[in-house]
Amino acid sequence: MPGENLSRDEAHERAALLSVDGYEVVLDLRSAVGDSDEAVRTFRSRTTIRFRRTGTGDATFVDLIAPSVNAITLNGRSLDPAVVFDGARIALDDLADENVLVVDAQCAYSRTGEGMHRFVDPEDGEVYLYTQYEPADARRVYANFEQPDLKAPYRFSVTAPEGWTVWSNGAGEQDAEGVWRFAETAPISTYITCVVAGPYHYVTDSYTRGDLEIPLGAMCRKSLAKHFDADDVFLITKQGFDFFHDNFDYPYPFGKYDQAFVPEYNLGAMENPGMVTFREEYIYRGKVTQAAYESRANVILHEMAHMWFGDLVTMVWWDDLWLKESFADFMGSFANAEATRFTNSWVTFANNRKAWAYRADQLPSTHPVTADIRDLEDAKLNFDGITYAKGASVLKQLVAYAGRDAFLEGARRYFKRHAYGNTRLADLLAILEETSGRDMKAWAKSWLQTSGVNSLTPAVTYDAEGRITELAVLQEGDELRPHRAAVGLYRLSGGELVRYARAEADITGARTVVDGLAGEERPDLVLVNDDDLTYCKIRFDEGSLATLREHLGDITDPLARALCWSALWNLTRDGLMPARDFVAVALAFAGRETDIGVLQMVHGWTKSAVTLYAAPAWREEGGRLLAEGGLRELRVAEPGSEHQLTWARFFAATASTEADFQLLEGLLDGTAKIDGLDVDQELRWALLSPLAVHGRADETRIGEELALDDTASGKRHQTRLLASRPSAAVKAQAWAQVVESDTLSNALVEATIAGFVQPSQRELIAPYAEKYFAAIERLWGERSIQIGIDVVRGLFPGLQDRPETLAATDAWLSEHAAAAPALRRLVLEARDDLARALRAQECDGLAP
Repeated sequence: MPGENLSRDEAHERAALLSVDGYEVVLDLRSAVGDSDEAVRTFRSRTTIRFRRTGTGDATFVDLIAPSVNAITLNGRSLDPAVVFDGARIALDDLADENVLVVDAQCAYSRTGEGMHRFVDPEDGEVYLYTQYEPADARRVYANFEQPDLKAPYRFSVTAPEGWTVWSNGAGEQDAEGVWRFAETAPISTYITCVVAGPYHYVTDSYTRGDLEIPLGAMCRKSLAKHFDADDVFLITKQGFDFFHDNFDYPYPFGKYDQAFVPEYNLGAMENPGMVTFREEYIYRGKVTQAAYESRANVILHEMAHMWFGDLVTMVWWDDLWLKESFADFMGSFANAEATRFTNSWVTFANNRKAWAYRADQLPSTHPVTADIRDLEDAKLNFDGITYAKGASVLKQLVAYAGRDAFLEGARRYFKRHAYGNTRLADLLAILEETSGRDMKAWAKSWLQTSGVNSLTPAVTYDAEGRITELAVLQEGDELRPHRAAVGLYRLSGGELVRYARAEADITGARTVVDGLAGEERPDLVLVNDDDLTYCKIRFDEGSLATLREHLGDITDPLARALCWSALWNLTRDGLMPARDFVAVALAFAGRETDIGVLQMVHGWTKSAVTLYAAPAWREEGGRLLAEGGLRELRVAEPGSEHQLTWARFFAATASTEADFQLLEGLLDGTAKIDGLDVDQELRWALLSPLAVHGRADETRIGEELALDDTASGKRHQTRLLASRPSAAVKAQAWAQVVESDTLSNALVEATIAGFVQPSQRELIAPYAEKYFAAIERLWGERSIQIGIDVVRGLFPGLQDRPETLAATDAWLSEHAAAAPALRRLVLEARDDLARALRAQECDGLAP
């Protein structure tokens, strides 16, 4: 579509030409309910924009993606939509110094989670709406200048079906005519405006701190209300407000604070000020582990941090997306650890978030934390492990480098100096230099403006008595960076592996001697980056690696243990440790892992080790070992514990033999029982899934399960299981539904892809490798960017892990050099994953 992909240069030119005084947006959403004879169901959107010309020029454009435009007037002059509207932009000329633009359009309801998403609850037929815009989908709902540096206040008015409630960023009420009218917002960017509407279940509370009172609200679909633990959501919310007010010294600036848990959401959450939206999967329909509650708390706090980092102070353009996302990711873990019951959240950060960063930073698409974002397609793909998790890791390193007090004082000055404005990297660095006394430009050049991850390896020499004469840290990588890191020495004592010495050092260059450890007795384990102060891949000397193979489970400190698990996984991914060796360590020690989040990560890694990185000849044996180990741990786990639940899910995911399937069927029909294991509906779907994959649960059986759970979640599970059955006809139908048709919603596209791709069905889906490469460029041009990303990533033939697939990928890249850069990036990333898998398989194949 012409002009849909806004470039950085165009945005810069427009910001130099004009400033926006305010928006009035009037939406009529009554068309959301009832039958519709429209080919595309639409709603009326009438927008008035008041803006001033502040630069040189008399022409610009407004963004709008809509099926049709009824009328456009500029300063009282009527413009012909057929002439000035191209489907994505409205051309404006003959600008005055002060301008009033009115756009009356018919905008489309969305089924892709972009713009005004419309969802019909299969359980009760109720209709629910919500908006999601980042980075640039507000233009699907109302006409605007869609770029983050043209902030303005907004007034929303919404007419909704009878019986509905409507929420937006500001406080609202329904007038005598039935129209919902909302208070004018502070100046904010287009992408964080929001409307939520429907018969939502709504719970209220309030937060008070001195004279500050913040009305709190939380909502979900009515059919989920019985599962909604709003009290815990409010508890974390209040603890977060306490933490951020204590540390930021800037009162929450947006009035109320509503949190909506919405269906078919593409993201984890979105930081719309006063109206935060979350994926409703954070409302748990069955028993989950504390790791799930910790994850939800982290997301709540992440979004709350955005009220200051991102909403109050916003980046000029998406180049500096990290200015909000890295800070929110870091502050989410920081607040979780210090203000909530999840005091071990830095363990989760080290084991989970950093794994995402390490993977992203080794892809060919890796980029500096401060990225080069040419346009909106670039921006969409940069909501990645670099911008979030690496950026947060770098900030953790900054706190170690500059000091906690200097860092937080810098944040306080940043908010006060740039409130309601837009910033770049230099603005933050200048303030941090003030508060820390450090040269932040040099630090930023190494950490924010270069890409890649360093490896740190200990090199130790000993004297004749076995004492350390020198301990050096060797640094590898394309860019050698300054690291503030700790080195810990551990030894076996009474059956435990405990730390007995520690030293911090500034690691610079290729080799750094760590003072303070000379003379210490020979350790059993040397752990570089102990306490996880810096961002690096941890390597081991041979003695330490041998210790971990035999004693990883004896490490008493949960963070040190998590770091060792992560380091061993990185060795496996890098083809330096055979996948079967990682599996052996996991089967030996995962049963002793006390941190449930770490255990769940290890489970995921072991499955990937067998599926992706094990030599093909060993896969079947590896899968059998995983299922045997899973069942063994399931039977000995404490009845009713979260560990028991986690092992039950792991066993189901790895089940592969007749005996395994019979046990799963028995647990489902009640003829088998494991003491303490509550087989609730969510666990039932997990147990049924492998039965569908292996042909033991047909369409009728899956339909019977849906009858027990005829809900939105149940429909997604049913869709996934139907697509997972081992049948050529099933795969053809699933492929057609996703690739040849666009009738499925975003959630059902995701479910269908998840079912289609099964590691045990490599041969069955092999014919689709060629079809994939033939379809993706057409599909990228026809679908929304979110659906395009889901399909291109999800259907890449990575399970066809042969050199021929690598060659086919290279051929496509060579023949499509002019394809959209974002599409090529996705294919390059998938190619890199495949090449990595082949290298790891070669390593595993050499194992004795």
